[in-house]
Amino acid sequence: MSSLPTTLDRASIAARVPHQGPMCLLDAMESCSADEIVCRIANHAAPSNPLRLGDRLPAASALEYASQAMALHGSLAASGKPPTSGFLASARDVRCHVERLDLAAAPLRVRAQRLAGDSGQAVYRFELRDAFDQLLVEGRTTVVLDTPLASPAVTGSR
Repeated sequence: MSSLPTTLDRASIAARVPHQGPMCLLDAMESCSADEIVCRIANHAAPSNPLRLGDRLPAASALEYASQAMALHGSLAASGKPPTSGFLASARDVRCHVERLDLAAAPLRVRAQRLAGDSGQAVYRFELRDAFDQLLVEGRTTVVLDTPLASPAVTGSR
């Protein structure tokens, strides 16, 4: 990772991740290194948040926030290549210290630390904290990079 940006705004993030429109959930990148990224989130209480279930944003939504931070980190590591899709292969040791995120003090911060990986997969530890630095959700994930999901087999007519 050479010449990493020190910060990014929402538009710059959207240009670097496959998540677009309302599904681009990160508002800003606050810091980034070869092993870690920290992003700010302000939309967690918005009624228009696409992850809401009714009038609530469940704590498990933190996995999507963390996944987007990891996608941004991977994109920055790819040194300017266009964003590609990946997928969350596993989530382990996930602990939700609250039931909902929409009640947490804004802004939230998601921190993802790359523990291991190569060009095909990566293991990250993540945490989501509120404006008072209270730990809301934490865990560890494995992401598979640059690998399209298998598509259903197309059968010909008989």
